Amino acid sequence: MRRKDREMGRDWGVQVIDRTPFAVLSVTDTNGDPYAIPLSVARDGEYLYFHSARSGTKVDLLQSQPLVCVTFVTDVNVPDLFSDEELEEMRTDEEKAGDIGSKVFTTEFASAIVYGKVEPVTTDEGKRRALEVICRKYTPDKMALFDMAVTSGMKLTNIYRIAIERITAKRKKYDSDGKEMKWGREGVIPG
Repeated sequence: MRRKDREMGRDWGVQVIDRTPFAVLSVTDTNGDPYAIPLSVARDGEYLYFHSARSGTKVDLLQSQPLVCVTFVTDVNVPDLFSDEELEEMRTDEEKAGDIGSKVFTTEFASAIVYGKVEPVTTDEGKRRALEVICRKYTPDKMALFDMAVTSGMKLTNIYRIAIERITAKRKKYDSDGKEMKWGREGVIPG
């Protein structure tokens, strides 16, 4: 990671994974081209779980190209750190021009990238557990219908898991004084 000052720890990255509403799984296709797929992903321990249809490009690629990375991004925000008067002063004061690019035309974010190997979940018990993890993340208030949904839908669904081999995490965030919170100033992820 080039910006080591924005690198965050593994536990912080896990928090990002758990809070991000969707992720993008990336794999190399059989021609060596990148292929990226937006997914609903849920974590349970050291595994990420997602589901798919029983056939299609994604299914074919995951059978032949099991090494993947999954990108999670959340807390994206354009910071509003300056008053109109301060912005006008920046426009006319060359010494303050450096703040324009780094603090005005920028975004705050939290991100994590997981590297690992994808594999199908093949047992009924494993599939049921994976679907429960996914449903508890995305539809916790609908769990009374879970058994019915699993009974009718599991035969139509592939379930996959990714063993988390490595996580990198990064953050750009400003505190209330407009100072970037670099390494060592982790704070708590809102949520």
